Parts: sequence; structure tokens; C-alpha cells
Amino acid sequence: MTQDERRNYLIEYLLKEEAGLRMRKIPKDKKGQEDMLRALMNVRPPRPVGEDFLKIQDEYLLERNRERGITDVADLKPVSSDPRLYIWQGDITTLKCDAIVNACNSQMLGCFSPLHACIDNFIHTYAGIELRLEMYEIMTKQGHEEETGKAKITSAYNLPSKYILHTVGPIIQWAVTREDEELLASCYRECLKLAAANGVQSIAFCCLSTGVFRFPQQRAAEIATDTVKQFFEKDNRIQKVIFNVFQDKDLEIYNRIL
Repeated sequence: MTQDERRNYLIEYLLKEEAGLRMRKIPKDKKGQEDMLRALMNVRPPRPVGEDFLKIQDEYLLERNRERGITDVADLKPVSSDPRLYIWQGDITTLKCDAIVNACNSQMLGCFSPLHACIDNFIHTYAGIELRLEMYEIMTKQGHEEETGKAKITSAYNLPSKYILHTVGPIIQWAVTREDEELLASCYRECLKLAAANGVQSIAFCCLSTGVFRFPQQRAAEIATDTVKQFFEKDNRIQKVIFNVFQDKDLEIYNRIL
């Protein structure tokens, strides 16, 4: 199958799953088809799917992720202050390292909003629907929503990384409290501990809680870097920590701190 054939197969399959979507027209242009496929994957509930679908989906996403461009952590340069620390600006779903960190909500099932720009949406989109299925199994077994400051680990499926660490950061309602700061630090600590326990040697953190969760960027970066340095003082199993930034402001903040 070509990529075009795979994409059309996946769209048709997902449209047929939902009675209310079966009459939807498939766009003729590539970008329109890519957006439709992503949207359909975003809204699909965590339920079983056929092996044929998974095979073609995985083939499609592996090629799609190659097309999007992959950055290998081995090609990055550390900051001058510490050879174990890195700052990298880019899309975390295109980074090849042992583990990346996903900023989740307490349901831990990914973003169900079609084409949303959050990192949770991008990670689930390009990992594939197996990720939501695995998270559903984990959360069903747990029996309650995820607590803020905890972490879970899964395969990264079709992403270039090996694992994904999933964590729920604090949501800022008014002013940042000491409890908020401790919960954010806990996100980093728990991810590092879980990563180290699973043999991870390189891990990339996004800017946890600084988006729609409204944690001030400067203070969040201070907590992130301090927590990682404290972990290094006690545990040397992780060799590389990458602070992944997307906005120019975050890049400036991390460069100043490190």
C-alpha cells in the first residue's frame, strides 16, 4: 500500500465505526485527509480494533513520523553548565530518545478534542490508537482518576521514543501556592523515578502545567531544573534530561537558568 492508500483505508474504517459519520465525505486533498484522520483518531473511544487496522495504522504512522522529521538526542549538545542537561526547541513527538513526558488531564486517556493543539493530542495522534487503549486498561485497573503529581509509563508505539511518561500537573486557579509548587516538583520526581526504574537513560520533559493549566513559566522552569538537579545528586541512572520548549519565551527562560 502507498501512504495515500493507507490513509484512505484508515479514514474509511473509522468512518464506518460510527453510524453518524458514515455519510461524511472524504476530502480530496492530502492536508484535508490528514486532518480528518487525525480528528477521527482524536475522538475514537478506547475500544478494541481489528489487527488489519493496527497493521496499516502502524505502517502509516511510522512513515508519517519519518516524513515529519526526527531529531536524535545523540545529535544535541548539552548546556555548558552540566553535560547531562539539554535544552531543545521543537515538537517533542519528533524527538528520538528513551522517553518523553506527556502533560495529561486526570482521565489520562488523551485529548478528545479534534485537532487540538495540546501536547496530549499530538502524542496520542502520532503514537496511534493503541496508546489510548493501554491507558484505558491502566486507568480501569486503577479504578479512579490520576492524582496530580503522579506518573504512569507506557510504550511510545509509533513515536521515535521508546516510552511515554504520563503525568498530571497542578492547575492554577488564582495565585501559585506552596502546594502547587510541590505538586509540580512531584511530577518531575515521579517521572524521573519511574523512568530510571525502567532503564531509561534519556528523558525529555515538556513545560509541564504552563499551558492551559496556567503555571507561570519562569517559576515552573525553576522548579523543573531544581528538581532534576536534586535527582541527579541521589541517582545517576539517567544520563540525559532534555528540557523541551516550544515557545520562544520558554527558550529564553531555560537559557537564562541553565
